[in-house]
Amino acid sequence: MALLLRNLQRAVPVRRAPLRRRLQLLRAALGVQRFDLAVVCVDNRTIRRLNGVYRARDAPTDVLSFPFHENVKAGELPQPETPDDYNLGDIFLGVEYIFQHCKGDEDYFDILTVTATHGLCHLLGFTHSTEAEWQKMFQKEKQVLEELSRLTGTRLQPLTRGLF
Repeated sequence: MALLLRNLQRAVPVRRAPLRRRLQLLRAALGVQRFDLAVVCVDNRTIRRLNGVYRARDAPTDVLSFPFHENVKAGELPQPETPDDYNLGDIFLGVEYIFQHCKGDEDYFDILTVTATHGLCHLLGFTHSTEAEWQKMFQKEKQVLEELSRLTGTRLQPLTRGLF
């Protein structure tokens, strides 16, 4: 199914073709290629507004995920009832925020990939509100990023490492 990748900001560069390739590999590693997915790159102003409206937090953030299917259990795929239900949802990447928070030796493009992985895991029911939930999400992110690293020659680490 379709992968929609939109860049709605001009604050920082986004190389869409390489990011699209990595997103396709992520979808394959998670077994969700048959589901539609939208990934939207936005600036601090937009992600701050979305974060305020949907999470009541008046600050920019790195990623917001809006799942199409509610109540998906972590580790399980959505069970579509109709062809129109083959949709995972939308991921908004706060690319300006991500760029500003990259540490000295971190590659911005790699961090974008890791952050998109984190958002995709949220669409698949993973959360990190408790240590047990975090552990499940961390293990899934680690598994997927190890596969992606193997395919791309990178060394990607989960976004949530060291959260608890």
